[in-house]
Amino acid sequence: MFSFRTSPIADQLDRGLNDGRVGVFCSAGSWDAFGGCYLHEVFAKRGNLAKVFLPEAGESVPGSAHIAFDIDDLAGLDAVVVEIQDVGSRYFPFTVDVLRLMNALNTLENAPSLYVVDHPNPAGRFVEGSMPSGETDQWTPAVAHRHGLTLGELCHLYADEIDARFPLHIISAEAARTAHSFMPWTIPPASDFPGVFTPYFYSGGSLWTDTNITPGIGTSRPYEFIGAPFLKPAPIPLPQGLLARPCTFVPFAGLYSGETCYGYQLILQPGASYNSLLHTVRLMRHFAEHYSEFHISDSLYGRIGDAVISEYLRGGITFDIVEEHIKGEEQKWIRKAKRYLLYDEAPVRIK
Repeated sequence: MFSFRTSPIADQLDRGLNDGRVGVFCSAGSWDAFGGCYLHEVFAKRGNLAKVFLPEAGESVPGSAHIAFDIDDLAGLDAVVVEIQDVGSRYFPFTVDVLRLMNALNTLENAPSLYVVDHPNPAGRFVEGSMPSGETDQWTPAVAHRHGLTLGELCHLYADEIDARFPLHIISAEAARTAHSFMPWTIPPASDFPGVFTPYFYSGGSLWTDTNITPGIGTSRPYEFIGAPFLKPAPIPLPQGLLARPCTFVPFAGLYSGETCYGYQLILQPGASYNSLLHTVRLMRHFAEHYSEFHISDSLYGRIGDAVISEYLRGGITFDIVEEHIKGEEQKWIRKAKRYLLYDEAPVRIK
C-alpha cells in the first residue's frame, strides 16, 4: 500500500499515529519552527511515543555518523515516522539508514506502517554518475551518485525494489509550514554538512574519505576544502565555472587533526553547474600521477560501484571515456527515476 499525502504529519488521522505505538526516526531537521518542537515531541504529547531513533553523534561532532536501530525496537510498533533532511547523494549516512530501516521492516511478520515526512532536495534535481554495478558496499543504494530525488521519492523507488510488504505513506514536502519559511539547509542536515554550497560538492567530495587527502572534515567548510600535509601549491585540473584557491588549514577533527594541511578551497562561481563526481575522480587521478604519497583505499572502489571509473582511477583509460560513459549512465538513471516522481520537476543531467 502506498499513498502520497498533502497535509502535515500532525494532522493525519490514521489510528496507528493517534492511538498506536509510534517510533520516530529523525534528526535535527525534524524541528517545526511554527510549533516550536521536534517531531517526536508531537507524539510524546499525545502519550503514544514508544521509541525515538536519533543520530549516534551530536550535532556539533564532525564526521560520519548513523541513526542506529535494532530489529527488536521495531517489533510491536504500529507506525514508524521518518523525518531527516536528505542531501541528494547515495552516500549520505542518514539516508542509507532509512533504506536499512525499510529492509528491516520488510522482515517483520506484522510490520508497522512507515510514514516519511518529505523535504526538498538541497542539491536540486541535477544528476551525477551511475547506478552501482558489480561488487559494491553492502548498503550502497542502487541509485546514481547524485540522484536528484527527494527522500520520499527515493523511498517510493526503494519500496518497489524490495517489494515492500508494509504500508508506505509519503507526507509531501509542501505540507509542512516550516518548508515555506526555511531553505533545506537552514538546519544543517548533519554535523559535517554546514552550508548552502555543501550539497553541490558532497557527491564527489565525500569520496576523499577513502583516500589520504582530507575533504576538510573538522574545518568550517567540509567538502569545499581538500588538502593534506604532502600537497604543494600547484595548478590542478578545473572545469569551467570552478575556482581553486590555494590555502592552508588545520582540521580540529578527523584525518590530520591538529596538523597543517596544504590544499585548495573549491569555489563555485555564480550560475555555474558542477559535476562533483567527475571532477573528484579527475583530481584523484591527477594527484596519483603527481604525488607518490597519495593513496586510495580499496574501499573507494566499492563505494563508487562503477568499473569504468575504477579503471580510470587505476590509470587504464582516459578521462574522455569516463565522461561518455557517465553521460549514458545518467540518462539511464533519469529514465528509471521518472517512474517514482512525486513532484512536477524532473531530474536532469548537468551539461
